[in-house]
Amino acid sequence: MSIEKKIQQLEENNRLAELGGGVDKIKKQHAAGRHTARERIKELLDPHSFVEIDKFVTHRTTDFDMDKQKYLGDGVVTGYGKIDGRLVYVFAQDFTVFGGSLSRANADKIVKIMDLAMKMGAPIIGLNDSGGARIQEGVESLGGYADIFYRNVMSSGVIPQISAVLGPCAGGAVYSPAMTDFIMMVKNTSYMFVTGPDVIKTVTHEEVTKEDLGGAMTHNSKSGVAHLMAEDDSQAMMMLRELMGFLPANNMEDPPVKVCTDSLFREEDSLDTIVPDDPNKPYDMLDIITKVVDDHNFFEIQPYYAKNIIIGFARFAGKPVGIVANQPAVLAGVLDIDSSIKAARFVRFCDAFNIPLVTFVDVPGFLPGTVQEFGGIIKHGAKLLFAFAEATVPKITLITRKSYGGAYDVMSSKHIGADVNFAYPTAEIAVMGPEGAVNIIYKNKLSEQERQTVIDDYRARFASPYKAAQLGYIDEIIYPRQTRTKLIQALEMTQNKVKNNPAKKHGNIPL
Repeated sequence: MSIEKKIQQLEENNRLAELGGGVDKIKKQHAAGRHTARERIKELLDPHSFVEIDKFVTHRTTDFDMDKQKYLGDGVVTGYGKIDGRLVYVFAQDFTVFGGSLSRANADKIVKIMDLAMKMGAPIIGLNDSGGARIQEGVESLGGYADIFYRNVMSSGVIPQISAVLGPCAGGAVYSPAMTDFIMMVKNTSYMFVTGPDVIKTVTHEEVTKEDLGGAMTHNSKSGVAHLMAEDDSQAMMMLRELMGFLPANNMEDPPVKVCTDSLFREEDSLDTIVPDDPNKPYDMLDIITKVVDDHNFFEIQPYYAKNIIIGFARFAGKPVGIVANQPAVLAGVLDIDSSIKAARFVRFCDAFNIPLVTFVDVPGFLPGTVQEFGGIIKHGAKLLFAFAEATVPKITLITRKSYGGAYDVMSSKHIGADVNFAYPTAEIAVMGPEGAVNIIYKNKLSEQERQTVIDDYRARFASPYKAAQLGYIDEIIYPRQTRTKLIQALEMTQNKVKNNPAKKHGNIPL
């Protein structure tokens, strides 16, 4: 065969591989409002940076006439490329080939790319669009899933792992994303469930739609399984690019620094009056966060779930930080089961990847009630306490208003290792609110007039930041308008922090 013919053969194989399941299947994918695997990769990565690996791999099954149905690439596109000039590895399941189902061959492709990502210390992004295990292959396919799961666990805390669920993901297909650091879903086109609506109807006789059972809004607002939600595939890829801009390549590197054009000494006079005089009146903590971070840009994570706590990424002086904040506008900013779990996982992610933590505190305590107690609030609240205490990255805490009881301790207090603790003059740091404290201390011994006087006295003496400042639990009481500058100074001061926890295999976080 001449060289010309060989080149033509290569061109034809490339064309077939890039065609996936064929023109009709691609049209069907587009009609469902979804992009193909290759289109997604093109939008995710820098132009012309994608290098494909294992383009011509095919499955090795002969049962059920599968040897007559072979597609080059076998239903997953794998390779590497760049986001903002930084190396990332990517695999994208191709729904046009056997519904994106996992074969032994394409599991091997994914495993190869995951191993490369670990060796080179670079993030891995999985674009999931799969119907689950390839039934025709039986246990081989299941073995492929387990190989991927194992690598998810070994990679955890070493390289960032990001999953986008961009179609129906069922059965084993959902467990790999569940072990990664962040999950992106798309409205109306992506689903995650261990068992689908038909199985549920058969077993439990419950009737539920695909959307209600495992749609993007369900997992973003009810289950907390997903972290981000996009309107369509294109927006999902743009959001993933933005997310990657906050993350280091691996656990041995610092997150990427950007040039900061926002003044480090910018003051926000509106912050002086943002906390209401009435301690029971809500305000939006996002108003404080967005006013003090670089360019007012806050990338919120899980914005639809456990809204009484806020988590997300921002920059101060061009350097990424993780932000955890109580939200007094929702349930008074109280800590409950869902918010504790949400924040704890985020704190542990930031700690694993050298991202400093800035905590904004306005917390009246833990949510009372039988639902919370029976649900294990003690255990789940302890997760957040454990995560903050274990974290060795720089930890800066600002108390804006209430910081009561055990929740004061849990929210990155000085006592569990925070490096710098600030408070506004409006801060109230006490075991509990003045009314409750007086009720317990004096227990029906006071007239109404005396009671009010004692409450006012308690508020002045204990529900203020000055007692804590006298004891050194608060390092500085700051003017709210200077919040940005104070946080930047604290982060700069702590940037070379070295803290090593006692040597151990791992702690036993209360799961």
